[in-house]
Amino acid sequence: MTARPIIMGVDLSGPSNHADTACAVFERQGETLMYRRHLTWLGDADLLHVVDGSSRGASLTIGLDAPLSYQDGGGDRVRDRELRSILTKAGMPSGTIMTPTMTRMAYLTLRGVSLSRMIASAHSDAAIVEVHPFGSLALAGAPVTDLTAVKKDASARERIASWLTDNGMDGLPNQEFSDHELAAFGAAWAAWKWQSGTAAWTAPAEIPSHPFAFAC
Repeated sequence: MTARPIIMGVDLSGPSNHADTACAVFERQGETLMYRRHLTWLGDADLLHVVDGSSRGASLTIGLDAPLSYQDGGGDRVRDRELRSILTKAGMPSGTIMTPTMTRMAYLTLRGVSLSRMIASAHSDAAIVEVHPFGSLALAGAPVTDLTAVKKDASARERIASWLTDNGMDGLPNQEFSDHELAAFGAAWAAWKWQSGTAAWTAPAEIPSHPFAFAC
């Protein structure tokens, strides 16, 4: 029996910020991602529970929106500089890619490093990739003006949800989404493109310092 190809996207916040953590689960069906469910207000144990349930009888790919490594000595990783340059040329603000060890990012990096290793330890066959959801959508042609307005503008969020529906995501609920829910959808979309070999930008893992691939 062929394993179902499940794609999961996770928008992480810092370790104490469960409210702004979201995940979305999709099943790849041909050239479409079929929506299965999404959840918010998630701690690490909650996320691991979702991974456990999603992995049963499935081939699992997980896109994590958080740094999954840091540069020894601090500062940007080589891939951070490379991707920041690409995204700013596409019209995204330079702050879309932040240095993993800067004050605003350090706790998110801590959680990303920890959670990715927990998932890899419990599910060694799962494919884990570090993704940049809105950057990925920008490189695929989503309107940058809407991507940069999703935190404050409900109409921008609605248009991005419609763009996702028009570009391969099927079955999204007819409801208003938060920016974190959209980021989880975008993380799944980026992981899907990476898994299918059609991502706009990828970089391989660099063992041992950066053990997971990057995709956007």
